Amino acid sequence: MNQYIWLIPILPLAGFIINGLGRNSLSKGIIGFIGSLLVLVSFGLSLAVFFQIKSTGNPVNVAYFDWINAGPVHVPFAFLIDQLSSIMLLIITGVGFLIHLYSIGYMHHDKGFGKFFAYLNLFVFFMLLLVLGSNYIIMFIGWEGVGLCSYLLIGFWYTNPSYADAAKKAFIMNRIGDLGFLLGVFLMIYAFGTLEFATLFPKVAALKVGAAPLTAITMLLFVGAIGKSAQLPLFTWLPDAMAGPTPVSALIHAATMVTAGIYMIARSNILYSMAPFTMEVVAIVGLATALFAALIALTQTDIKKVLAYSTVSQLGYMFLGLGVGAYTGSFFHVLTHAFFKALLFLGAGSVIHAMSDEQDMRKMGGLKSKLPVTFATMLIGTIAISGIPPFSGFFSKDEILAHAYAHSTTFYVVGVFTAMLTSFYMFRMMYLTFWGKFRGTHEQEHQLHESPATMTIPLIILAILSIVGGLIGVPEVLGGHHELGHYLAPVFKASAAVLPSSELSSSTEWILMGVSVGVALFALIYAYIKYVQNGRVPVADTEERPALSSLSYHKFYVDELYDFVIRKPLDFLSTFFYNVVDKMGIDGLVNGLGKGTIETSKGLRLLQTGNVGFYIFVMVLGIIAILLYSVFGLTKV
Repeated sequence: MNQYIWLIPILPLAGFIINGLGRNSLSKGIIGFIGSLLVLVSFGLSLAVFFQIKSTGNPVNVAYFDWINAGPVHVPFAFLIDQLSSIMLLIITGVGFLIHLYSIGYMHHDKGFGKFFAYLNLFVFFMLLLVLGSNYIIMFIGWEGVGLCSYLLIGFWYTNPSYADAAKKAFIMNRIGDLGFLLGVFLMIYAFGTLEFATLFPKVAALKVGAAPLTAITMLLFVGAIGKSAQLPLFTWLPDAMAGPTPVSALIHAATMVTAGIYMIARSNILYSMAPFTMEVVAIVGLATALFAALIALTQTDIKKVLAYSTVSQLGYMFLGLGVGAYTGSFFHVLTHAFFKALLFLGAGSVIHAMSDEQDMRKMGGLKSKLPVTFATMLIGTIAISGIPPFSGFFSKDEILAHAYAHSTTFYVVGVFTAMLTSFYMFRMMYLTFWGKFRGTHEQEHQLHESPATMTIPLIILAILSIVGGLIGVPEVLGGHHELGHYLAPVFKASAAVLPSSELSSSTEWILMGVSVGVALFALIYAYIKYVQNGRVPVADTEERPALSSLSYHKFYVDELYDFVIRKPLDFLSTFFYNVVDKMGIDGLVNGLGKGTIETSKGLRLLQTGNVGFYIFVMVLGIIAILLYSVFGLTKV
């Protein structure tokens, strides 16, 4: 099987080349078939690799050629397949295939159908490269590649200026984080002389806990993760990225790109375990992001914006898990989140498709009878993300909260409060969309219909995964064996020897689970009373809102703050440098020298009269001047 590993990323790349070159000549059916089939074959190969690792338990490192040899630094082009990367391969190719299949129906009438599938295939290729790399250089290539593809996909409908601006915003904010990642890589080369995981991690494990180089390296890498995984303060690009087609939202913001930061820290777990200060920072930033994004999601009226801020909040949960040492729990949440968030985004796309591209929930309502498959599957996704058993989100979120409780009671309380907010805003979205009376136009109501099979089949598959996906991580207190934890144990073995134990008594675990489920059910019921029984609908944009609600609805004016603190001063400086330094200074000097030369030449040109007598006269004056200078000059000397 090892000799076929290279095919896993190459097949989507082939899809990009074929669909890219044939986008104007191939039919939409062939383009969709090629793009989806090649990702499906990659999924089949990934399954074979997964079962190989599961049966042997031994990682596979396949080196293809020597790439960089610079003094002591040796970087081969090699792939590492272990327990962590094998699961990521399944997520990327499995969920990626379902999104490709969904896109066949969703994008069928779009003129850029071929280009869209080419971009999707390229994105999958770079994401696979990111998780397959056996060193940080190959990871960084994939890291930058998915950033490029996110720019192309978010700004796919680039004729709309706001969509193009959203793409540029995502690209630029990711570059800020990527600079931190790159500096961390350079510092690793300086401190350890290697970027290969197999040689780097043992060197790190031999150091003293809290060593200065490790703190600096992990903080810089975390800056990269903040940008890629949309954490405070670099999170504002992700909600704006909803400008892209809905399948893009599902692919980038649910299953793949935004989890790259989580994967990078999980892969680098020993570095972070040896840097406790950085881990505390990771936990605090993650917790703050989870709470902040949840507060914003409470009042949003755009169905995709609710899901976008939900993604930011759930990513915050994952970083909280990483920061308190729950590496398995955090990665477990990556897995379950890929299922239910991809489901929710694709379900939202189905609603938008039925509503003739309407995204405002204030103009929806009463859709559950018109869109029964979409309603049922989205309800499953909502229950899962709210942490209600026995669906998948309950198990992964509960594991993170248990570790947070063992680490800090404050972290746990804030985490549980955020879980309650999650349940409220997600069921608020469901109630406003599917319950009550239809609030749209008669034309929209007349055109309401369930999505085609190419869109509903992925919804059904993801709904099933959202139900049963948590069973691979059932804790022992519930009679399970946490299969995922045992499978990933070799990856986190070195960290387990460094981190303090976070085991809780069975009674404590039961109480914590009861609390988390209780607050979720309370929020569900409260949202039902408010939006179904009382029939509340969010006010129109023109109406006045309460102060706190207005703050939340306007996203706490973070974008406006960035405009005032960062963009406007930079605009002022750029205008000053353009008008004063560039135009008046540099251009003034250059143009002044040119104008001076021209004006001087104009004066001297007048001496060229063509009159021989005048020339003799000037020559005589010159001779007299030379004689006078000679006499008086010599005398003076």
